[in-house]
Amino acid sequence: MKLSITTKVTLVTVFVLVGTMLLFAIINVGALKKIFLEEAINDVDNLSETLIRSTHYQMLEDDRKRVYQMIQEVGTQRGIEHIRLINKDGEIIFSTERAEIGQFLDKATEGCNVCHTKDTPLTHASSMNRSRLFDDKHGHEVLGMAKAIYNQESCSTAECHFHPPDAKLLGVLDVIVSLEGMRLQTATYRNNIIALSLILLLILGTCMSLLTQRFISQPLNQMLEQTHRIARGEWGEVQVESKDEFGELARSFNEMTRSLRQAQEELAQWGNQLEVKVEERTHEIKEMQSRLIRSEKVASLGELVAGIAHELNNPLTGVLMFSSMISSDPRLDPALKPDFDTIIRETQRCAEIVKGLLDFARESVPKKVPTSINDIMEQTLSLVEHHSSFHDIGIEKTYGEIPQIEADPNQIEQVFMNLLINASQAMGNDGKLSIETGIDARSNKIVVRISDTGSGIPPENLDKIFDPFFTTKGHKGTGLGLSVSYGIIENHGGDIEVQSTPGEGTTFTITLPLSSQEPSGEGEE
Repeated sequence: MKLSITTKVTLVTVFVLVGTMLLFAIINVGALKKIFLEEAINDVDNLSETLIRSTHYQMLEDDRKRVYQMIQEVGTQRGIEHIRLINKDGEIIFSTERAEIGQFLDKATEGCNVCHTKDTPLTHASSMNRSRLFDDKHGHEVLGMAKAIYNQESCSTAECHFHPPDAKLLGVLDVIVSLEGMRLQTATYRNNIIALSLILLLILGTCMSLLTQRFISQPLNQMLEQTHRIARGEWGEVQVESKDEFGELARSFNEMTRSLRQAQEELAQWGNQLEVKVEERTHEIKEMQSRLIRSEKVASLGELVAGIAHELNNPLTGVLMFSSMISSDPRLDPALKPDFDTIIRETQRCAEIVKGLLDFARESVPKKVPTSINDIMEQTLSLVEHHSSFHDIGIEKTYGEIPQIEADPNQIEQVFMNLLINASQAMGNDGKLSIETGIDARSNKIVVRISDTGSGIPPENLDKIFDPFFTTKGHKGTGLGLSVSYGIIENHGGDIEVQSTPGEGTTFTITLPLSSQEPSGEGEE
């Protein structure tokens, strides 16, 4: 989902504010709760001290009934759960909850273990250590405060008391008050903070959204809309009057637009003129080339193809027919059958070559099938390596891992055979023939290189070797091998190049497309 910059800025601001306010609320509520608890402890401690002092004289007079009445009246006040008096032996001698009067408290219980954790009980403890928080039987949180009643001099000398002067502690006044009020105050404060935070978030979010929309989104949207108009070819300027960074950006954008418009107008004008001239010249060149190539092909290959078809087809047909009859004759020596099979296969290949010449003369499209270039090269070598010109010639093969391509295997084999035989005839004895296949990563094409260590080709003949009937072999050659090979590779959408150094050797480089491609010009039947 695509979010606008206003939404993004608002969301980020809200998230930051929510996190900050949440942290503030947690710390503030925690601190407030601690303050309320400390105040509650001090209030209970003061209440206990007041209760002890207000009953002091009644205790000196041993007016226990009056003391218990005062405690009972204080215990009815709002917020006080109950009050109890505990003697030094742990017996509850009075409680606002009469059911627990006379019970003994375990020194390990909560409230007693503050002073009785060691072998020698503590006689003095701080109000925080003497306080305890727990839930009453109704599940409400309450605060308990144990206040020690010490043996003062007036207590040990009173006529009604029998406490010895060396006794330090006479008993404990335990006051338990409800914290419901503190909880309600804390909850109210927390809810107020939440409500205030939500109001602030709403106000700040609205302000941030409006400000972002006014000072950021609108200028950006104007420039974005202008870029769309420029992309459509509508030249205009952004109307941003602010003097901040967006204003400076708008002015720079407008200046860039004016420069682009001027440059486009100049390029369009120059391009129109150039395009007209190039189209005119290209059309003329194509027409001239087409006429020249077609006239040369028709003139040079027409008679040749007709003569080859007349002179070779009939003998080849006879050779093929009689070779097939002899090969299938049961009287034939089995040892000779492979030789006749070779004759039949080579005769068929000769017929295919004749047909290839006819197809080339008519610029026919090759019959492409999935073909392995490496396999075709191996098959061609197996045929030509027995040729007399290959005696004493070393062959070095470097095959790369290349995929199959769409090609006519018979035509590609004819190209390889022409190049291999030419290379062997150029080297003579003790030559070295190098064959390399691979893929050119830059052009994404299959590359086949055939290099020899022969006599090389003179520079003046390099531009003529692919012309029909051009040959340096005298009456031994027809000058059609390289011309036919060039046409085959061209019809496969590829290219064939030659590099040669006289006295050092020659390299033919064939490139073929990996994917199926149509040749640059379709032939005519």
